[in-house]
Amino acid sequence: MSDVLSQSEIDALLQALSTGEVDVQEIQEDTKEKKIKKYDFRRPDKFAKDQLRTLQVIHENFSRLLNTYLSGSLRCLVNVDVFTVEQLTYHEFSNSISNPAVLGIVDFSPLSGQIIFDITPDIAFTLIDRILGGSGKPMDENRNFTEIEITLLKSVIKQMIRLLNEPWENVLDLEPRLEKVETNSQFAQLISPNETIALITLNIKIGEVEGMLNICIPHLVIEPILSQLSTKYWFNSTTKESTPDDQKIIESRINKAYIPVRAVIGKTYITVNEFLDLQVGDVIQLDTTINEDMKIFVGDELKYRGKPGTKKKKMAIQIVSVERKEEI
Repeated sequence: MSDVLSQSEIDALLQALSTGEVDVQEIQEDTKEKKIKKYDFRRPDKFAKDQLRTLQVIHENFSRLLNTYLSGSLRCLVNVDVFTVEQLTYHEFSNSISNPAVLGIVDFSPLSGQIIFDITPDIAFTLIDRILGGSGKPMDENRNFTEIEITLLKSVIKQMIRLLNEPWENVLDLEPRLEKVETNSQFAQLISPNETIALITLNIKIGEVEGMLNICIPHLVIEPILSQLSTKYWFNSTTKESTPDDQKIIESRINKAYIPVRAVIGKTYITVNEFLDLQVGDVIQLDTTINEDMKIFVGDELKYRGKPGTKKKKMAIQIVSVERKEEI
């Protein structure tokens, strides 16, 4: 980050420029020098910024779905948003895992490999407390999870990973499956410690409790689809133009759709007593005249006007005009 000048330093610089002590030309030449960016060849960047940005978009959609699911199942106010999306080594990620931990090992089918759902203990205990009918207040003690608590967390994580299908559908059809839940990071060594991963951190706030959900995606797992994580591919897939075959399919489905059509001769209002006293041959006066065209409704909208008649000894109506929208 460049140094920020104080007001006294700015005044001194302006004074030096006005007196000629500092040459503007020299400053401009210095700024034109080629800037060098540091690069560590021992830790090469395997994810481009474009690909990390696409992962952020995908998991922003996931966070909205997760927000809706948790709010409904826990019956309380929940806020979920994407905190960071960055690339690290697996060693850096595993060292940052708390103990005890909630690590969901997820099979990322159809891709070969596994990803990790890491839920911080404070959020995990709050989830358990809310599921069992508690208030979800933060816990002061730091203890291991019981078998019953692990079982409850498994059901929650299974539902979480099902929500991944929709955000990823523009890239591939996912079939994620929870394999197991570990509480010790030493038993979750999926890849080499020096391998690169994409770490998506979601900030979760449940009532007064705030914590993190970390999604660890190894580079080896999503390497076959990295080309599909570019912004250009993403927007082309989401804004794909319909082909003539797509239009034919839509037209055929519209032609098979059933729409209610009714012709209204006229309307009137009678009392309940008059309705109960109706007999065969009684005359009911309507609000239309004999020469007035009947109104034909398609669904609830007035579309046509017509005249009544018969065709092949059956009652029919002939359409004589199309109702314009501005006339309705």
